Amino acid sequence: MTDLEQVARRLFWWKSPAEALADPHRFVAQVMVYGTVEDLAVARHHFSESAFREVLAEPPAGLFDPRSWAYWHVVFGLEAPPEPPRRRL
Repeated sequence: MTDLEQVARRLFWWKSPAEALADPHRFVAQVMVYGTVEDLAVARHHFSESAFREVLAEPPAGLFDPRSWAYWHVVFGLEAPPEPPRRRL
């Protein structure tokens, strides 16, 4: 099992690693919110900075908590973030 598949298995316990990695946008978002420093190192090795920035530009609704949302905006030197997107019920 690759290092990326190990991260996928841990962060997407309800899916197979292949299913989790089939949606790279969601995978990167999940790492940004729930990943450890080690998970992040693996993801940054496999995905470009632009992939992380794309997640911030079009985030999955309901995933980011305010702390993670603000943190990643600071990491990439972006303006103060608006509220993270929420799911509508």
